[in-house]
Amino acid sequence: MRNKCLLFAAALLAVPGAASAQAATQAPPAAPAALEQLYPKIDQHFRDFRAAAHIPGMVWAVVRDGRLVHVGRDGVQDIETKRPVGPDTLFRIASMSKAFTALAILKLRDAGQLELDAPAERYVPELRGWRYPTSDSRKVTVRDLLSHAGGFVTDDPWGDRQTPLPEAEFTRMLKDRVPFSRAPETAFEYSNFGYALLGRIVTNVSGRPYADYIQHEIMRPLGMASTSYDVFASPQERRALGYRWENDAWAREPDMRHGAFGAMGGVQTSVNDYAHWVSFLLSAWPARDGAELGPAERATVRELAQGLGFLSLRPRPTLEDGVPCAAASAYGKGFLVSQDCELGTVLTHGGGYPGYGSFLMLLPDEGVGIFAFANRTYGAPQPPVFKAAMEMEKAGLLTGRPIPTSDALAKAYGAAVAMYRSGSLEPGRGLLAMNFLMDRTAGNWARQFASLKEKAGVCRTDSPIIATGALSGRFIWKCERADMIGNLLLAPTSPPTIQSLSLEAAPPRP
Repeated sequence: MRNKCLLFAAALLAVPGAASAQAATQAPPAAPAALEQLYPKIDQHFRDFRAAAHIPGMVWAVVRDGRLVHVGRDGVQDIETKRPVGPDTLFRIASMSKAFTALAILKLRDAGQLELDAPAERYVPELRGWRYPTSDSRKVTVRDLLSHAGGFVTDDPWGDRQTPLPEAEFTRMLKDRVPFSRAPETAFEYSNFGYALLGRIVTNVSGRPYADYIQHEIMRPLGMASTSYDVFASPQERRALGYRWENDAWAREPDMRHGAFGAMGGVQTSVNDYAHWVSFLLSAWPARDGAELGPAERATVRELAQGLGFLSLRPRPTLEDGVPCAAASAYGKGFLVSQDCELGTVLTHGGGYPGYGSFLMLLPDEGVGIFAFANRTYGAPQPPVFKAAMEMEKAGLLTGRPIPTSDALAKAYGAAVAMYRSGSLEPGRGLLAMNFLMDRTAGNWARQFASLKEKAGVCRTDSPIIATGALSGRFIWKCERADMIGNLLLAPTSPPTIQSLSLEAAPPRP
């Protein structure tokens, strides 16, 4: 697998809908003029947030189609030297580290070394014999831990301060047992402790220290040469020091070494390095043919968006003139996954930590990632990241990747056009599914065609169908008096046949 990863950068350039993660820090090509014009607005959102939140320094970035197309910065790495922040400044990213842990678990699953639905005690012997909160509780599984459904209590900020906990002390904690908040698999409850357990599983199953596995199996193959868990071994002149805002002044937070809880929030990285990771994640969409050359398969990366379905409605920031939106959200594996009223499918994760705050948004259907790092305790820059995405949406830059029109859909659409033009089902009769004439007779179809033509007038039926899947699509015909709106759905037959055709004349134009 490691040799294949070395080919990842070159191979992605040849894959439709993806680009090189390695190219993320090379000089980016000229961005579309419309996106370039948004940078001053986007940058101002971040600067305003930094000032209002009393953050010493902040760096933010936009990745699009596998390339780092914009980096913004404001403030300093530390208040003593006043060294300015930049794309190579190293920040701890706190809980944005969880996605690395989740992918490591999935990689080990792919290698046949563990099962997601197995009890976690299979891989962490200290969990055997634990007393559960009810007699009918299921044992905590690996999958439960990934989606924060293990029944453990929410442990911010206690969990953050456990980062340097030695492995031997963590073992004693497990042997002594921890209390449950609820029965496993009954609700979502965010647990840093649960991700520390996942880190122990990575160590036990791989036979290698957790940080060593993540760095050599995921980070280094992606070119993340400056990303690590040991903040003391990193170039100190590049580090953003962590502060909290207290009594109207900045107070230095103590640095924490890597330990047993590093799996939940211990990564230190830079914008230039992290862009490799963001590009790699986004390259998993859309599903497609082609070689698997990354450190994990594309389908495996897409699993990070799959959770256990404990849904919630979460308000999110908007522009000043924006419409309030409560997105339906659930926790996947290292990501919160939402269906947003304007942005579509959104993967996010924030990071809150003593001395640091961070936030990442992925728009997988757009090939866009936006993220930001800050060096103030719990100063996660969620609002400006969302506002940056909203500026892009408002400017019409988030249109989604087009779905290719399959041969079957194109053929069926041609038949639908011919049927409408002739006013009869005869031109497409050989392509109709068995239910089609049972749901509406040929005579009724002829009458509907005639009625629609009377309402809309002569239509131009040469516009292409817009695929919504390999077996479905929508279309709009421009007509004399009103537009014709249509939807076509094929049946799962071989070859595919037309199971449904809907046509509706829009209100007449004035």
